[in-house]
Amino acid sequence: MLKSKTFVKKTRSGGVMKIVREHYLRDDIWCGSEICTECKQESTVLQKDSCIESDLCSSPHYLVPDTNVVLHQIDVLEDPLIRNVIILQTVLQEVRHRSAPVYKRLKDIIHEKEKHFYTFTNEHHRDTFIEREPGESANDRNDRAIRVAVKWYSHHLDTAESDGLKVVLITNDQGNKEKAEESGLLVYKCEDYIKSLLANPELVDRLALTNDETVLFPEHLPLSRIQMGIKGGTFLQGTFRASRDNYLEATVFVQGEGEETTEVILQGLHNLNRAIHQDVVAVQLLPREEWVAPSSVVLLDEREAKDEDDTEEEEKEKAPTGKVVAIIKRNWRPFCGMLNSSLIKESTRHLFTPADRRVPRIRIETRQAAALLSQRIMVAIDGWPRHSRYPHGHFVRSLGAAGDKETETEVLLLEHDVPHQDFSQAVLSFLPKMPWSITPEDMAVREDLRALTVCSVDPPGCTDIDDALHCKTLENGNFEVGVHIADVSHFIRPGNALDLEAANRGTTVYLCGRRIDMVPELLSSNLCSLRSNSRLGICVTNNSSSFQFSPLFGVVRGASDLAQASLTYAEAQLRIDDTNMNDDITNSLRGLNKLAKILKRRRIEKGALTLSSLEVRFHIDSETHDPIDLQTKELMETNSMVEEFMLLANISVAQKIYDEFSECALLRKHPAPPPSNYDILNKAAQSKGLAIHTDSAKALADSLDMAKVDGFPYFNTLLRILATRCMMQAVYFCSGMDSNFHHYGLASPIYTHFTSPIRRYSDIMVHRMLAVSIGADCTYPDLTDKHKQSALCNNLNYRHKMSQYAQRASVAFHTQLFFKSRGIVNEEGFILFVRKNAIIVLIPKFGLEGTVFFDNKDKTGPKLVFDEEGPSLMVEQHIFKIFDKVKVTISLDDSNVQHQKIRMSLVEPEIPGVSVPVPEVGPMAKKPKLDV
Repeated sequence: MLKSKTFVKKTRSGGVMKIVREHYLRDDIWCGSEICTECKQESTVLQKDSCIESDLCSSPHYLVPDTNVVLHQIDVLEDPLIRNVIILQTVLQEVRHRSAPVYKRLKDIIHEKEKHFYTFTNEHHRDTFIEREPGESANDRNDRAIRVAVKWYSHHLDTAESDGLKVVLITNDQGNKEKAEESGLLVYKCEDYIKSLLANPELVDRLALTNDETVLFPEHLPLSRIQMGIKGGTFLQGTFRASRDNYLEATVFVQGEGEETTEVILQGLHNLNRAIHQDVVAVQLLPREEWVAPSSVVLLDEREAKDEDDTEEEEKEKAPTGKVVAIIKRNWRPFCGMLNSSLIKESTRHLFTPADRRVPRIRIETRQAAALLSQRIMVAIDGWPRHSRYPHGHFVRSLGAAGDKETETEVLLLEHDVPHQDFSQAVLSFLPKMPWSITPEDMAVREDLRALTVCSVDPPGCTDIDDALHCKTLENGNFEVGVHIADVSHFIRPGNALDLEAANRGTTVYLCGRRIDMVPELLSSNLCSLRSNSRLGICVTNNSSSFQFSPLFGVVRGASDLAQASLTYAEAQLRIDDTNMNDDITNSLRGLNKLAKILKRRRIEKGALTLSSLEVRFHIDSETHDPIDLQTKELMETNSMVEEFMLLANISVAQKIYDEFSECALLRKHPAPPPSNYDILNKAAQSKGLAIHTDSAKALADSLDMAKVDGFPYFNTLLRILATRCMMQAVYFCSGMDSNFHHYGLASPIYTHFTSPIRRYSDIMVHRMLAVSIGADCTYPDLTDKHKQSALCNNLNYRHKMSQYAQRASVAFHTQLFFKSRGIVNEEGFILFVRKNAIIVLIPKFGLEGTVFFDNKDKTGPKLVFDEEGPSLMVEQHIFKIFDKVKVTISLDDSNVQHQKIRMSLVEPEIPGVSVPVPEVGPMAKKPKLDV
């Protein structure tokens, strides 16, 4: 049967086009039920024995949820208890248009055979298709289509074989429910039905919450008004970023023309207006007389604030200040954290505290509070009504016991959106079959470089070795240098499941004691790693008279061959320093080291920056896997040696691929920081009578080189650490979408990542471009599509950033474990930052930062006078400034299991009523009585 609809449409040229839309209706679409004898179906999905024990419906039954139930209760539908569900085509199409994430989750459920979810194509069935009536809204038409389909199912399955089976419509729409009841349908509200289930009463916790009343926040403006306001300049659109240090403050970053961004400050709950970190919001600027300065107060939401919209005026330069008037796009996701039990006995309403301090607490309902109190759990936000101090949400699942290493690692991976699931069979199916070896076909198109003396230099325990080096002296006295990089792109071909998974993951994530691979281990630690047997590689080598590199695809033999070595930085350094060693590998290392020093000097002369940051290394107990020692990493000449040749190879390859792909080359840039970023650096230098010039990278580098203080050898390191904090983030970009390629930190006009394809997807893309540019491989459409390349760069930048955050979180957690076993430790440190009520102290020995607070929640604190210009903080009669030396006690504050943290208390200088006496040190020592 064919339904058709004809209408006319005006074209751009002013003509009229006749449009005919045909809609085919069939009578042979299966119902999907085992009970049915009428449909001639080859296979069935809905079970004959579909018993779910319910107080409301004791008969076997199938469920038919409407669109809003699917959209808002997808967590409930995913539960194993919910089976034998009919998803109508009407519902599936609406969900697809309204929420892509929910649509994907629904499709995943439908594909799970054990769930018995059946998609019924009601819009093409002759008996269930309906036309939209005159004056009927699209929503009302779809509700009616759902009721018609449920009625058809009820009659269709009403046979002697059905054994009383019912078809139940699940809806929360009161009007839809009443009309269904008038039609004689069996219909329940979702909440009533879920509460009636006997097999899993805890499923109620996963229901999305509904609202009560009393207004606390302004109403969000409608989207139509927001669009007009943004177009007219009344409102600004940007990304909401909550403060880690002050829960009453946030910043909205508004993208301007080019790379310019405007920062709008928001202060007070009223002006934050229910926005959550990373939401896209519309803001309205306040009148200039209401603008404020960024707060210097460290304020954590550990209790109700006395006046939550009250922020102190500070003697600082005021900045554009505004208020949220609408949420354009929510960034809600399931959040990890812990439950705070209600003080009211038998209460089912509790507050959930997310692990991320930038996310507000969430009110949920659960009857499992007693069992969940010591657990890390996941909670999803359902909404944030105007009457509620906190958003409303529901319990999703438990992750495990709080404090357990596996649980805490799972939390940090989830919180930083690190893909860490096992590789699927679809991905693994594209791995080479074992045993693998280089074929004659491979050798026919490659150079055999196995006669070269090649060695890799890496951290201890490294198995995913991307790079190796060789250096040999030529007859004319010059050096030939080769940078050998694993040819990962040989094994990962464009567009297959393995490639798509690697592109999504973007990077390998290195945690303390655990590595989350970007590619399966067979590639990362075996076939691609330059550590054993013959391996395929790409060699970038200089010509005999200069450092200009040219690429060459070749076969690189790994470390197990007699002529080669896989060394740690320390082992390579020992060889270079040992005058008794003169073998080929050692001589190669000495040549590389000599050349690296020349390369580094040239880079610095051009204005490249040498900054500083403290990295820590844990020594892990082999049995308990707990950290037993913590120390900062020591950098050697060999670290710099490897770095210089990787930089040179990256720069050379960047120019090569840009010459070939001027519109779509994948490059990496480092923007110059805005002058305001250097304010704290300038103040720190001025406090010692020094000047820092920031007109260019060269001027900054020269200033840092000359910045020395007699009797304070660590001053220059501290200044470089602070300079690092002033820098912008380096990012990947597509050459055809940008005009500024400059890398500020390296003082290089062009740069990319080429040398780590095992752990970075960017490098795989660069390898493909390089291969095409030298005729070693073929191009493909996505490689030359600058819009797709730009989208890929956005994902790579996001994954790289989240990877860094996850690594820092892992270090922080293991630092807590270390101090948990050590008890209280006394250590000297330096003040990095001065705040209005605290100082932030760096402990060089441990590479650790912590905050010493001077206000006390429970007692009258000391007299504090904050000077923003210094910056300095007077505590009683003592003045604290940046880089001042202090002595602190370090201990683990585990009073809050959710947010365990390193606690620092001042020991020296001694300030009456503030400093704590030097405590006995060790695991059994008591904590200081006064928490400052």
